[in-house]
Parts: sequence; structure tokens; C-alpha cells
Amino acid sequence: MSATEPEPPTTASQAVTALSVTRVLVPGNHVMTEILGARDELLDAVEDAFDGTRISARGNELTIDGPQAEIVARVFEEMIVMAERGQAVDRSALSRVIDIVRANERPSEVLTSEITRLARGGSVKPKTVGQKRYVDAIAKNIVTFGIGPAGTGKSWLAVAMAVQALHRKEVERIVLTRPAVEAGERLGFLPGDLMAKVDPYLRPLYDALHDMVEAEGAMRLLERGTVEVAPLAFMRGRTLNRSFIILDEAQNTTPEQMKMFLTRIGFGSKAVVTGDVSQIDVDGGRSGLVDLEGVLGKIDGLEFVRLTSRDVVRHKIVQDIVDAYERHDESGNAPRRR
Repeated sequence: MSATEPEPPTTASQAVTALSVTRVLVPGNHVMTEILGARDELLDAVEDAFDGTRISARGNELTIDGPQAEIVARVFEEMIVMAERGQAVDRSALSRVIDIVRANERPSEVLTSEITRLARGGSVKPKTVGQKRYVDAIAKNIVTFGIGPAGTGKSWLAVAMAVQALHRKEVERIVLTRPAVEAGERLGFLPGDLMAKVDPYLRPLYDALHDMVEAEGAMRLLERGTVEVAPLAFMRGRTLNRSFIILDEAQNTTPEQMKMFLTRIGFGSKAVVTGDVSQIDVDGGRSGLVDLEGVLGKIDGLEFVRLTSRDVVRHKIVQDIVDAYERHDESGNAPRRR
């Protein structure tokens, strides 16, 4: 190349990304201890979560060096807010904070949005961006579909929102229902009358209700008819006004049952439909939840919220199990559903 010829432009692949440095001031030694963790375990966890990041702490200042320094700084800023509000910051909470910041949301708002108080103390709060989107959808819509894997809090949060609506006198009663699908067992061989036979199917809804108002409070609500727990078949022919209605395990409804349920909604009512399309037990696999968004998705006042393994709030192994099954399904090796 001659001296007079211009040099070719640098290509994107040849460009070197400059590392950025960001500093975060921490207000007080006690807050610094909270956000760094014992033996700096939280600091190390943040470095592991963001490739190429180096973090050093000196005095009341954090120096963050790396290509994602600004995002990492936001993680620590949110942890500072949480620590100042007295909210525990541990490895589990840190994982959620990182996910929420990466979703361009504020963990200090998502993780502190109280829905209702628990009878045993403490409160119900969303723990992920997906859960916050879910409870917001329930609050603003007449019908909300919460679809996702086990452990994402679909039913539990729906019951919490129902109890909140009852306490605020937005509704006069709560109706909890599930399809009584025989997944390997025969109802006729179970002991007792009809309600005793279907009780095991409804038990998860009782458990969620007991978390909110304790067993004695739940019993009083049930005796007064303020809370009704019944199999889906009992909904036929009814119109439910000023009610908060929850249909759980909706993947095990038939299309006809789903239509029947949705047309029970009366004036002043709100409905939440939860389900996991990876766990269909209905005969023939004709689920009333599958492909329903294509039918109802454009209706005002109705919203579909899809939760994922990132919204699992049980033990981390549950999230790992869900991810493993999803990878298996995507590989085309999924077993045929009945």
C-alpha cells in the first residue's frame, strides 16, 4: 500500500470494546456489609454473573470495572435501597435482583409491592418481574390467564389477590374451582361422598387460602359462604356476580368446560384462570387452555400472562428441573400427552 493511499476502515470485528469504570457510593458500613455479604460472597456472585466484571470495595465506595459496569452498578444501587428498607439481601434475593435489573425493571419496586398480609405474619409480594406483571394484570383486567410451570406462584398469587379484593370490599365472595380430572386414579374408588372424593383435587386451593387467613379464618369464610371451593362441574348454570373466581389447573378443562366457565362471569366479578400446558391430563388431550389466546387474545379487559422457569420461586432445583424438561420437549423427545 502506498503512503498516499488511505488506510481501510476498522471493521466491527477488529474493534476493541473499551472497559468502563463506574463507582457507587454506599451510605454506611452496615449497608456495605449487607450488600457484600459474608466474606464478600454477594460481591463474588455478582462478578460471576457478569463476565469480565471486576469489583473492588474501599471505604464506602465500590469501583466496578467491565463492559457491563453500569448494569452492575444498578444491581448494587437496588441492593442498597432494599438494605435501607430492612429487606434481607441473600443469594436468592440477589439472583432475583439481577434478573429484574436485566429486564430493565427496578427490584426495589417489584420486590416490595405488598399484595396482602399473611395470617402467620409477613406479607405476600411478587418475587420476579413475571409475577409482578401477573398481579398487575389481575388488578387491571376482568379476566386474567396465568400460564406457566409449577412453582411460579400462579395459584398462590391469585388467591392472595382474591383475599385482597375481599378485604377491600371490591367483591362479596371468592369462588375457587378446579376440574376433577382422574390422573391415574378413579374417583369412584375413593372413600366418602362426592365432596370427600373431590377434596384432594381442591386441597391446593385450601392450602393457599389457609396461608392468607389461617385455618380458623378460612373455616369461618367457608361456613358463611364468603368463600366457596367446588369442582368445576358445580359451576354449570350459575351466574357469579360480585365474585372473585379462580379456575385452577385449567389445562385439564375441555374446550366446552372452558367456555362454560368463562360465561359464568357476572357483573362486578373478576376471574383468574391458571394452568400449565405441559401437564395435561384431560382425556384425549383436548385441553380448553391450549390455543385459547388465539381465540380470546383481542378482547378488552382480558390478558394472558406467561410465566417461565425464571419465575419459579421454589427451591432452585425446581427451576433446573423445569429447564431440563423444556429442553427435552424442544428436542422433539417429549412423551405423548393423554
